[in-house]
Amino acid sequence: MDNGSVKRVTEAYLVDALSFTEAEARIIKQQTPYISGDFTIPAIKRTNIAEIFPDDTADKWWLVKYNTITIDEKTAKERRTPVYVMVQANTQQGATDRFNDGMKGTMADFEIEKVAETKIIDVYPLHL
Repeated sequence: MDNGSVKRVTEAYLVDALSFTEAEARIIKQQTPYISGDFTIPAIKRTNIAEIFPDDTADKWWLVKYNTITIDEKTAKERRTPVYVMVQANTQQGATDRFNDGMKGTMADFEIEKVAETKIIDVYPLHL
């Protein structure tokens, strides 16, 4: 803090990993240079994020929930399947625009259900 005292903070990160152990190791490696003193990882949770649309000029992460629309061949009824995507943008409209740009050329019909700002500080994709 400005007065020299240490303040405990909790931050959320999204890490693409094959296991909880790998996720913990990668976040420790990424964060160690920026943290003074001890730190803990209180929780690791599995997510259902299908894709990430990063933008290095933006500082916020948005969760876009969209539904793919298909027709059930037996009943001829519309079927909606939810899909979640993380989009980096400065504003909600920017996230919507970035998502739509990323989905150009997609053959499937879809509709955006929700665009919500997250508390995610940063995303660490898997580099194989």
